[in-house]
Amino acid sequence: MSKRRDTPMRQIAALPWRRRGDAVEILLITSRETKRWVIAKGNLMVDLEDPLAAAQEAYEEAGVQGDIAREPIGRFHYDKRLKDGRMEPCVVDVYPLEVLIQLGSWPEATQRSRQWMSRAEASVSVHEPELARLIAGFEPH
Repeated sequence: MSKRRDTPMRQIAALPWRRRGDAVEILLITSRETKRWVIAKGNLMVDLEDPLAAAQEAYEEAGVQGDIAREPIGRFHYDKRLKDGRMEPCVVDVYPLEVLIQLGSWPEATQRSRQWMSRAEASVSVHEPELARLIAGFEPH
């Protein structure tokens, strides 16, 4: 059995958001296996800059498109469960994505649910404390 990585694996994520009146809402999706509330995230892509890769993950996993920020609002850490059952540490840079289009059909629509939530509701729905703090403190510019 191989050992854990010494340095965390880097990933990117999109934090889809929209304005509803004076309120900001966050779009969460369910993970494929555990059905926990998460944000769209994935591995770095060789052919795309990090913000564009985060936007691609939002399209594939959440079925949304919009304006992605050029800089992350922060990062969070979690342990990723690999197919062989091992856990690998990951660090995820989070890019806000203002949702302009919400698709009725998207690549992972049959594998995930999605739900708009208030920042407060979204922050208590995710399991990663660092991500919860990022969501709770998120203020779009």
